Amino acid sequence: MQPERIVTGPMNLITAPRMPRFPFDGGEMGQKVRTFDWSATPLGPIQDWPSVLRVTVEFVLNSKFPKCLVWGSSLTMIYNDAFKPILGNKSEALGRPFSEVWSEAWDAIGPIAERAFSGEATYIEDFPLAINRHGHLEQAFFTFCYSPVRDENGVVVGMMDTVIEMTGKYLAERQLRELANSLEKQVAERTADRNRLWQLSTDIMLVTHFDSVITAANPAWQRMLGWSEQELVGQRALSLIHREDLHRTIRTIRLLSRGTPISGLDNRVRHKDGSYRWISWNAVPGDGLINAVGRDFTAEKEQAEALQQAEENLRHSQKMEAVGQLTGGLAHDFNNLLLSIGGSLELLGERLRQGRTQDLERYIEAAQGATQRAASLTHRLLAFSRRQTLDPRPTRVNHLIADMEELVRHTMGPTIRVDIIRSTDSWTVLVDRNQLENSLLNLCINARDAMPEGGRLVIETANVELDAKTAGALELAPGEYLSLRVSDTGMGMSAEVAKRACEPFFTTKPTGQGTGLGLSMVYGFAQQSGGQVRIHSETDRGTSVMLYLPRHADEPDAPSETAQPSDMPVTSQGETVLVIDDEATLRMLVTEVLEDLGYATLEAAEGPSGLALLESGRPVDLLITDIGLPGGMNGRQVADAARRVRPGLKVLFITGYAETTVVGNDRLEPDMQILTKPFTLDALANRIKGLLG
Repeated sequence: MQPERIVTGPMNLITAPRMPRFPFDGGEMGQKVRTFDWSATPLGPIQDWPSVLRVTVEFVLNSKFPKCLVWGSSLTMIYNDAFKPILGNKSEALGRPFSEVWSEAWDAIGPIAERAFSGEATYIEDFPLAINRHGHLEQAFFTFCYSPVRDENGVVVGMMDTVIEMTGKYLAERQLRELANSLEKQVAERTADRNRLWQLSTDIMLVTHFDSVITAANPAWQRMLGWSEQELVGQRALSLIHREDLHRTIRTIRLLSRGTPISGLDNRVRHKDGSYRWISWNAVPGDGLINAVGRDFTAEKEQAEALQQAEENLRHSQKMEAVGQLTGGLAHDFNNLLLSIGGSLELLGERLRQGRTQDLERYIEAAQGATQRAASLTHRLLAFSRRQTLDPRPTRVNHLIADMEELVRHTMGPTIRVDIIRSTDSWTVLVDRNQLENSLLNLCINARDAMPEGGRLVIETANVELDAKTAGALELAPGEYLSLRVSDTGMGMSAEVAKRACEPFFTTKPTGQGTGLGLSMVYGFAQQSGGQVRIHSETDRGTSVMLYLPRHADEPDAPSETAQPSDMPVTSQGETVLVIDDEATLRMLVTEVLEDLGYATLEAAEGPSGLALLESGRPVDLLITDIGLPGGMNGRQVADAARRVRPGLKVLFITGYAETTVVGNDRLEPDMQILTKPFTLDALANRIKGLLG
C-alpha cells in the first residue's frame, strides 16, 4: 500500500492540520509564557521543550491554586495567575531563577528546595518567612508543598511549589489567642479581686435563691452579726429580718425576681445575740440568684435619731420661748387696755350714782378707744398666725400706692425723701386691700423710725417670674409674682436682729414706743395671701423689705363708693333675725340692738338648737351666727344645712377667728358675708340693712 500523497493544484489546495497552540489558555500568565523569549533562558526555545515540561506547564497555568514550577538546575520559574499575589510588587519573575527571586528568604527555603530536587516531597504549615515584596521586609506565613517533578525515566527535572499564604489567618489567630490569654488573665485577676473583696469586705455579702434560701455568705457576717457561713447556708434570709420590716423586704424580693435591681432597701437584721442592726442593701438578680451587699448604718441611724430628738427639743424650747414672749406681750398690752376700759366704766358708773352726768362722754370715748386698740392688737396677732379674716379682691398695687402717696409723704416728714418707682403694666394681685395698705404703712413707719436724722425711702414695684431654684429658696411655688419693695437708708439691723424681726412682740425700739407686731403682721398677711416676705439689712446701711405676692389673672373690680357713717337704720318691714352665739352677753347685746331697730329676733346658744329653729317653719329672714359654736356644729355647717331647708337664706357670719377649713380661701356664696369682731353696732346695723335690702 502506497503512502497517501497530498496533491496540490490551483483549484485544489489541501493543507496539513495545525497543531494546538502551547500553552493552551492559562490566562494572563499563559499569554506571557507564549510570547516570552525563552531562547535567552536555560530552557531554550519553547518549541524545543520536552513533553514533560510542556505537560507540567499546562497543568500549572490552568490551575486555580497558587502554583509555581521551578525547572532544572537553573531553577527557572514558571507560575500561574493565582501565584502572582504572593509575589507582591517584585519585578517580573517569569523565566528568572527561583533562588534569585526569593533571595532574601533563600536561607530558609533553599534547603527545602534541595530536598525536593533530591526526590523528597515536603509539606509545611504556617511557615514564617521575612520577605521583601512591597519594598520592605515583612513577616509572612505560608503553608506550602514542594513536590519533585520527574521525566519519563524517573529523573527529577523540576519542583512544583503549591502554596497558600496564611499571614492574615495566622495573625488573626495569634491576635485571638493573645486576646483570649489577656481575657483569661483579666478574669483570673478579677476573680482574685472578687475573692479578696469577698474575704476582706467590711460590708456583708449574700447570695440567695429567690425563695431567700442562702447559698453563700462572706466572712463579714461573722464579724458584724456573729453568724458563720456554715450557720447561714441553707437558712432563709427572711428568718433574720425584723418582723416590722418583713413586708417591705418581701416586696423587694418580688421586684428582684422580675429582673429589677434595687438599691437602698433598709431593714433590721438579727444579730446572733438577738439584737438587731440596721442594714442598707443593694441587690441585683442574675442566673436565678440574688447577689446582695449590705452596709451597717446602725450608728448613723442612731445619730440621726438623736439629732432629730435634739432638734425637736430645740424647737419645743424655742416654741415655749416664743409662747412666753407672746403671752408676756399680750398680758402687758391687754392689761393696759382692760384697765383703760374697766377704769372708764367704773368712773362712768360712779358719776351716774353721784348724779354727775356732765362730761360722761370722755369716759365713753376712752373705753371705745381702748376697745379699738384691742381690736387692732388681735388683728395683728391673727395676721401673724395667718388666721385673720381677709376679704381678698383683685388689686392693682400701683393704684393702691398712688392713693396712699400723700399719706406716706406726710408720715415721713420733711427730712425724708420719698421716691416711688412703679413698674409699667404691673400685674394684678388677689389681696385684702385694707391689709395691704396697713402692711405698707407699717413698713414705711418702721423705715421712718430707722432714719431719725432723715434719709431716703424707696417704694418700688416690679413684675418677676421665679424659676424653680429661686422660688424654692423663697419657699414659694415657681411662677409669676408682683414684688413690692420698701427700702430705707437708716441704721439697719444686724443679721441676728433681722432673723427675729418678724417674731411677735420682738422690737428694738425703747419701751412704750413699739408693740413688736408690725413686721409679724406683714409676714402673716403675705403668707396668708400666698406670698412671702424677705428682709435684707446691714448695720448703718439700711434695710430692704420685699413682699412677693402671686399674680392674679382677673382684673380689679371697679372701686366702690366708701360708705359714710350714718345713724343706725330702722326697719319697718318686721323682718325676723335668728342670732346664734354661745357668748350670752354678746347675744344679748346683738338682740337688743336688733329689737331697738325694729327687727323680730330669735336666739340660740349652739348649732343644733339654732338649726332646729330654722327647720321648725318659723319665719327667718336673716341668720347671724358665730363660726365657732359648741354642740358639734360650727356656724358654716349650720348655714349650709339651713340653706338646704331654706334656699337663698341670707347669712351674716360674726367671728373674731375664721378657720380656713370652715370658710375656705374662696369667696363666700351669694348673700353670705363676714363681719369681724369686734365691731361697732353702727357697722352691724348697716351690714344687716345691706343684706336685707
